[in-house]
Amino acid sequence: MSSFNLDTRLEHDCEWVCDLKLCKVLLLKDANYPWLILVPMIANCVEIIDLEPAQQQLLWQESAQVSRALQQLFQPDKLNIAAIGNVVAQLHIHHIVRYSSDLCWPKPVWGQHPAKSYESEQLAKRITQLAQLLQLN
Repeated sequence: MSSFNLDTRLEHDCEWVCDLKLCKVLLLKDANYPWLILVPMIANCVEIIDLEPAQQQLLWQESAQVSRALQQLFQPDKLNIAAIGNVVAQLHIHHIVRYSSDLCWPKPVWGQHPAKSYESEQLAKRITQLAQLLQLN
């Protein structure tokens, strides 16, 4: 049995926030949107159906936990949650805060605008806030 390794593209494009029971929580390095990604720490997992039933249930519980944290911190107009995986096959679930005033509204965020880098202090603060909130729940 092989061990879990995070896809190099996710590793490059994201910052680690914390680990939950099943998933790594990553912050996408795009300051245009508060954007978290859940990655189940299961080797060779591509689809949700590759998870055992108990793992599937835990994935949805952790997705709800992340969603509640994003709602609490950012009061979005909408949360976009998606598992697409056309570029990165490793199972990962996007959780994107959306506002009717954001750059892409109402379109999907993918491929619309270049990523905006976080300033280092802003990035550190966002990670700390998210990690504290997620580890309390």
